[in-house]
Amino acid sequence: MRKSGPPKGLVSYLVLELLDEQPRYGYEILKEIESLSGGHWEPSYGSVYPILYKFEDEGYAQRIEVEDEPDRKYFEITDDGREKLAEKRDEVGDTGDDFIDVILGFYHVFAVLGTDERFEIENPDEGEGWRFDEAFSAWIVEQLIRHHEYYFDDFERVEDTPEEFADRMGL
Repeated sequence: MRKSGPPKGLVSYLVLELLDEQPRYGYEILKEIESLSGGHWEPSYGSVYPILYKFEDEGYAQRIEVEDEPDRKYFEITDDGREKLAEKRDEVGDTGDDFIDVILGFYHVFAVLGTDERFEIENPDEGEGWRFDEAFSAWIVEQLIRHHEYYFDDFERVEDTPEEFADRMGL
């Protein structure tokens, strides 16, 4: 179970991966991560900039001057940074369960707020905003299916219970 936020090490991994593509400045990294999330998540300035400065101190990144933009602090990855990136790829590869906890955890809270009588959510009037109800729940699931089909292949229902799936996948 996740306590909060993205999986540990994800933001620092993304920073190194993006620097490996090309030199970048902090705000550009924030916007690229937002784009990777489909516009649904952007790490805070308070997480990206300290990571850049830490990577600079540790020799994983270095500041460079960009002729056309002297006021921006651009960073590029170093050879040590590429070695660290290889380690980070392994680390992030082991965080799948954390991603599942975040995705399913927030979806469960959404569904509970719409169905559990203990919570008296005042939904906006229809057509006035997002609602905690079946129609919006179905839309969320539909978007997940569309993303699955975009990135992978046709969606097929998985009939396994969570326990059966875990056993079948060796989790």
